[in-house]
Amino acid sequence: MLEQETNQKIQLWNAETLGQRASLSKRQIFRLNSCGKIPAPIRIGGSVRWDSQECTNWIMAGAPDRKTWEAMKKESRNND
Repeated sequence: MLEQETNQKIQLWNAETLGQRASLSKRQIFRLNSCGKIPAPIRIGGSVRWDSQECTNWIMAGAPDRKTWEAMKKESRNND
C-alpha cells in the first residue's frame, strides 16, 4: 500500500480484483479501460493498477464513463 501526504493508506487493485468487485472479468476490465469507461488506472512500471477507494466511489456514483467521472471529481474538489 502507498501512503499519501495525509498518512492515508491507498490500496491498489489489479484488473482481476477490480473485476471481482465489479462482477466483471479481467478481460472486460481491460476492454472498458481502453474505451474510457472506467476510472483511469495508475501505471507503475509495466503494471496497471486502480485506486480501490476511487473505484468504490465510482461504483457508488453509478459507474459513469471516465469523462463524466473526471468532471464529477473536479466539481467535488471545487465544492470543498
